[in-house]
Amino acid sequence: MKRITILESAAKAITESILTFGEARLNFICTHNSRRSQFSQVWGHFLAQEYDLPITSYSGGVEVTACNERTVASLNRMGMVIDSEGIDNPKYSVSWKGFKPATLFSKVFDDVANPQQNSIALMTCDHADENCPFIPAAWKRLPLRYEDPKRYDDTERESSAYDETRDLIREELDQIFAMVKKSISEG
Repeated sequence: MKRITILESAAKAITESILTFGEARLNFICTHNSRRSQFSQVWGHFLAQEYDLPITSYSGGVEVTACNERTVASLNRMGMVIDSEGIDNPKYSVSWKGFKPATLFSKVFDDVANPQQNSIALMTCDHADENCPFIPAAWKRLPLRYEDPKRYDDTERESSAYDETRDLIREELDQIFAMVKKSISEG
């Protein structure tokens, strides 16, 4: 499937959710909820505010680990201000451009911090997409897969791989949210 078709499907589902429920609850899901799903949650959070759309972003995994420190470092390199609380699975408060801060931490997809109904599950990794067949709170489930920057951990490409993943997720969510804004404005 062409990437633009995947992005258009996501935009269509988000638009439908806003028109049906008055909002869209996006739950970005990846196995460990430590890299791609965290990038997606933070960009979804900030872009919803930038586009003034009634979208709330969440993230979860099939196991709890921690938001990877390389993910946090990449967000910091982007100019985001990050405070943390806790040790084993810290909660990060992420601020950017005067928007309301995002809170990031690793959790399972059905954690109480995530929506319990009417969410759109966006599967950001192939493992979670293939091994997590049912998400009770999701009324829509769509693939939005990204390559895992983890494969570059402890190499000279580590920082650039994380930054490239961060930027690609931002770019694609920006495209999706622009399509949603256009559809809502025209509707």
